[in-house]
Amino acid sequence: MLSNREIFFRHMGLPAAEPLGIEVDRAKDIYLFDRKGKRYTDLVSGVAVSNIGHLHPAVVKSVTDQLEKYMHLMVYGEMIQTPQTELTALLSKLLPNSLDCVYYVNSGSEAIEGALKLAKRYTGRSEIIAFKKAYHGGTHGALSILGDERLKNAFRPLLPGITMLEFNRFEDLQKITKKTACIVAETIQAEAGIILPEAEFLTALRDRCNQTGTLLIIDDIQMGFGRTGKLFSFEKFGITPDILTLAKAMGGGMPIGAFISSHETMKHLTFNPELGHITTFGGHPVSCAAAIASLNVILENKLTELAMMKGQRFTKALENHPEIKAIRHSGLMIGMDTESPEKTSRLVSCFLQNGLITDRFLFRPQAFRIAPPLTITDDQIDETIELILQSLNQI
Repeated sequence: MLSNREIFFRHMGLPAAEPLGIEVDRAKDIYLFDRKGKRYTDLVSGVAVSNIGHLHPAVVKSVTDQLEKYMHLMVYGEMIQTPQTELTALLSKLLPNSLDCVYYVNSGSEAIEGALKLAKRYTGRSEIIAFKKAYHGGTHGALSILGDERLKNAFRPLLPGITMLEFNRFEDLQKITKKTACIVAETIQAEAGIILPEAEFLTALRDRCNQTGTLLIIDDIQMGFGRTGKLFSFEKFGITPDILTLAKAMGGGMPIGAFISSHETMKHLTFNPELGHITTFGGHPVSCAAAIASLNVILENKLTELAMMKGQRFTKALENHPEIKAIRHSGLMIGMDTESPEKTSRLVSCFLQNGLITDRFLFRPQAFRIAPPLTITDDQIDETIELILQSLNQI
């Protein structure tokens, strides 16, 4: 009989030649444990998914309670299901009034696909603009606006009419015209290594969209749900998108995503043609139940506010180490540079040996990520910092 490891490498489609390959036995709080009992501290939160840690009891209870009632019933949008309506009411209360209509999907990529379709349908335009060094997903539409030619050239032709701008270059905003259906932006470029916007850049972007009738889509898939020190990252910069995309941490570990706009805008997917967007499993009731529980944990425990303080504990402890060449951060999403991609690769290996799970950014290979669950305690932060310093001293 083949072992799990043999099946994994022989029969599973893998996105990378050298995965972490940890055979996980269980996960709890900020930790993962392998089959031999070794403990790993999760410093990526499943790539910004496990914002309230692994197997949070509130999420587990919400999932088991919902499992006793019903799971999938019908394609999305046909039946009134309490987990969907309760989550929608909660999100609508927390978001600006103009973001009052939620369309549920299964993932971030699907949220982006739905948002692009909605923008084209609403405006009657086809031109789409995005930013270089941005990641928005792996499906064909999302891949079309991915800001790295190396990752998408092998899959061309992709969507036509795509223009890529430089993030933080004000003069590039003039390329947004009355032919532009939408521009897709992260408020903070995650996979570029945590690149923050320059002062007033996002305000200028919002103003240019207003001038040209272009819809502003904010991708908050990785930065949403308290990660940056605000519940939604756009709140940090005094702007409101026309369409917001969410996923990752939304479900507390269960798969769910959404694109959110105004009721007036969203109805363009309901008429002419009917079924303008459709999904079978989007808004799965178990995932929606988990999302309600996760969001309430964030709110009740003030994890959003605590993220800023916790992030600063990491940056202050590590900023003067000679191996750290630069730090960029917002809340508990931190990017740290070493002097080279090779050194960062060695560091990531040292981390793994010392029981820390982290990774490099897609478009900044000399940088590594520190983004633990928002539930991490002060004692756990101190212990983690010691292990990071130990690893830095080994490379």
